[in-house]
Amino acid sequence: MKVILLQDVKSLGKKGEIVNVSDGYARNFVLPKKLGVEANSANMNDLKLQKANADKVAQEQLAAAKELAALLETKEVVLTMKAGEGGRVFGSVSSKEIAAAAKTQCGLELDKKKIQLPDAIKALGAYEVNVKLHTKVTGKLRVKVVEEN
Repeated sequence: MKVILLQDVKSLGKKGEIVNVSDGYARNFVLPKKLGVEANSANMNDLKLQKANADKVAQEQLAAAKELAALLETKEVVLTMKAGEGGRVFGSVSSKEIAAAAKTQCGLELDKKKIQLPDAIKALGAYEVNVKLHTKVTGKLRVKVVEEN
């Protein structure tokens, strides 16, 4: 019997796949536990529509990420920190501070977990920080650290 999986099943396959299982396994395990549905024409059509919708949503998310990456290229975030001799900052600049500054200065909602700092920023100056917006899109944000007066 052919079955469309509604969830990932360890021994069978991933969600959305069409697998061939024995009739007893389907009747006694897969169907009662709502792990899958019988692969008839109506369910096949629903699966096709769901996949088309998922592809459309993925394309929209990718386009939005590319648009945000282009916007990030034009923006600069300025952080003021106390500094000692030689332009060394007391402490370091974290991704949380960069995300908060981007929100207040540029109006951009950035997740602090998506901001990738190569090493800790511990000195005054200008830096380029990578922001992972999508699996295929990484934007660059300029961060300027200046001394607090």
